[in-house]
Amino acid sequence: MTTTSWASRPLAGWGRYPIVEALCARPESQLQTLNAFNDRQGDAMLAHGFGRSYGDAALLSEGRVVLTRRLKKMLAFDEVSGVLQVEAGVTIGELIEVFLPRGWFVPVVPGTQFVSVGGAIGCNIHGKNHGHAGCFGDHVRAMEVLLASGEVVRCSRKQHDDLFWATIGGMGLTGIILNAEIQLQAVQSGAIDMESIRFNNLDEFFQISEESTGYFHTVSWIDCVKGGAQMGRGIFMRGRHASAQQAATLSEGPLERVVELVQRALDGRVFESNMLLNRATIRLFNEAYYHKHPAGEHHSVVGYQPFFFPLDAVENWNYVYGKRGFLQYQMVVPEREAVRDILKVISESKMASFLAVIKEFGDQDHGGLSFPCAGTTLALDFPNFGEPLLKMMDRLDALVAEVGGRIYLGKDARLSAEMFRRMYPQWEAWREVRDRWDPQGVFQSDLSRRLGLTPA
Repeated sequence: MTTTSWASRPLAGWGRYPIVEALCARPESQLQTLNAFNDRQGDAMLAHGFGRSYGDAALLSEGRVVLTRRLKKMLAFDEVSGVLQVEAGVTIGELIEVFLPRGWFVPVVPGTQFVSVGGAIGCNIHGKNHGHAGCFGDHVRAMEVLLASGEVVRCSRKQHDDLFWATIGGMGLTGIILNAEIQLQAVQSGAIDMESIRFNNLDEFFQISEESTGYFHTVSWIDCVKGGAQMGRGIFMRGRHASAQQAATLSEGPLERVVELVQRALDGRVFESNMLLNRATIRLFNEAYYHKHPAGEHHSVVGYQPFFFPLDAVENWNYVYGKRGFLQYQMVVPEREAVRDILKVISESKMASFLAVIKEFGDQDHGGLSFPCAGTTLALDFPNFGEPLLKMMDRLDALVAEVGGRIYLGKDARLSAEMFRRMYPQWEAWREVRDRWDPQGVFQSDLSRRLGLTPA
């Protein structure tokens, strides 16, 4: 007899494209999660955390979706070693809120704090410190996974290591992560000792990046509208966790406090309009943002939230793109010249990206479906212009694949199966492992079906 409450509801990623109807359950414990699995009536299944993957990676339009955000227990913590065991629905922000006052920080964080531990593992998220700290999976010691057989298996680097590494970056396709053991990073404060530098073009970005290897965190905003000699101009930000003495200098003036209050009061849904973001408004924003930052190096001590999670200050900022939603295109390429070719295509397309972030990865490459590898990564948010945008992204795919690059599956909503196989040459080895643990293909997603990783 069915004991799980299933309900059909609209479900989308952060880009709000696509939106699907999904049959969902919302368990509040690991036991209820096991019951939901047993009550799935033979359907395919997928876990869905906080919906911060952008496309269809956490969507399953024909099957059963387990919403895991209520699995939020902190299970165990070693105050000496910083090893933490938590359920999969706990967010990055919740970890920081609880453990930063104790002198510990999450070693790898993405651009938002509203990502669950399960999602961070499934996407093997990266941060601004890939060259020093690798990916989130590098700091996971063990986890418990609900398998297609109905068993709960503990896996680690020494125990069922094939399942462990296939699950890290496995896009939720090996099973449902119930809990994980994570190594936190000891810090003196949550403040960031930061330098920001305005650069005039892409060549200057690469030069500053080479000079910044001693900084733990690096990232840059760039202007994707400008071409010619100013192509790739932007603002470079580099920093490291501040000492306790430096953190004592952190202070906010009246203007900063007013800005913070306004940001917290804002909700992106207020500005929901398909007319708000276009090439003209994006050009104006880019000009203002670029010139707001004076030339030269500028040093400051800032809080961790504006440094790591600036967009979180505006709730529901994804609604600014209107009802059409938006698509993010994030790629990594090993050749710097390919970045210039990609920016040229974007500039000539007249489809400007409102948010564009560039940084360089370290050499770590987990293989399988994991995204980061040596090279330059560029992340771009485009209003959903429809078919013209999809055709431009197809052109970008060809450029990326030609030089041995790849795009981030956690941000993707439209990559073809053919291009996926070119970009991820280790996909077959990953699927062999997955098939050993899930031979019937119980765990699926709309992304896995689109890419040919599971039956359509």
